[in-house]
Amino acid sequence: MDKFKIDSHKLNYHPARVAAWADGECIAPIYMEISPSGACNHRCTFCGLDFMGYGPHRLDTAMLKDRLAEMSAMGLKSVMYAGEGEPFLHPDMVDIVLHTKAVGIDVALTTNGTLMTEDAARSVLPVTSWIKVSCNAGDAETYAAVHRTKAAHFDLAVKNMARAVELRRELGSACTLGVQSLLLPENRASLPTLARTARDIGLDYLVVKPYSQHPSSVTDRYKDVSYQDAEQFAEELRALSTDSFNVVVRQSAMRKWDEKSRPYGKCQALPFWSYVDSRGGVWGCSVFLGEERFLYGNINETGFADIWSGETRRKSLAWFDAEFDCSGCRVNCRMDEINRYLWELKHPGPHVNFI
Repeated sequence: MDKFKIDSHKLNYHPARVAAWADGECIAPIYMEISPSGACNHRCTFCGLDFMGYGPHRLDTAMLKDRLAEMSAMGLKSVMYAGEGEPFLHPDMVDIVLHTKAVGIDVALTTNGTLMTEDAARSVLPVTSWIKVSCNAGDAETYAAVHRTKAAHFDLAVKNMARAVELRRELGSACTLGVQSLLLPENRASLPTLARTARDIGLDYLVVKPYSQHPSSVTDRYKDVSYQDAEQFAEELRALSTDSFNVVVRQSAMRKWDEKSRPYGKCQALPFWSYVDSRGGVWGCSVFLGEERFLYGNINETGFADIWSGETRRKSLAWFDAEFDCSGCRVNCRMDEINRYLWELKHPGPHVNFI
């Protein structure tokens, strides 16, 4: 059971914001992804943001804290720290997480887990909604090959996840702890082992999701990957679920690989979210990092409210609405399910009043 709606969306829980958008208002984003650090200690074979270069860039802590308070006042509800680098490579990551929650924003982390020390976990667990560890294999040898790192990092990541579970219990934290993996030809045989490991150390879930080719990625080794034979494998993985541990295989997302076209005519999701890169750039869509027409401004130079309501963003959205063709977008874009929902709201089928 996908109780966290990982293979779907949650925009339907924000009807007031959706209604304001439908009325043409300039709404604040509900959700934001922030990359506190551009550097990463792994070089995963599938990395969609490898074209960003893993540079030693990081957001200034004092500036980011000011911007987060401003974003909260505008109506931003959640931040996920992840991005083009490993968030725990930012020396002030714990302080940033604590501040995010203190100003009224729900906060989450996606990390490879190797730098999530006991001290860091003890500090952030009381304030985070969820922490998801990207662990793309069930054994050290496969992990090292896929993450392109030392095999010892597999045991380190598992140890850190297990300790986080113990600390959560100690602290009485409500933080959801999970692990995610792409389904790749190299790691498929090891994923049942990963599921059992995650279950046995006390995590809440394992998410297994399809690869998605980023149009700007340097790597294209998985561009022709197929998920047509994933149904039985998904059943085998789900059989490892228990009352307290769920294996969520994103089959809805996997089926999209075989869709000939999207069921919506244009992307309408951009007003509901944003992405801030490790140099402070505010982007309309993370699929088009580096394409200037999607760059709204930089929080190192300008307040977020001015960027969000500014002329650059207005022109970008006008161009996007009038000219952008989403048929060439990334398969399984993060906003795909939201777009399906918004398109149906604006283009309802027959008999919708017969509720």
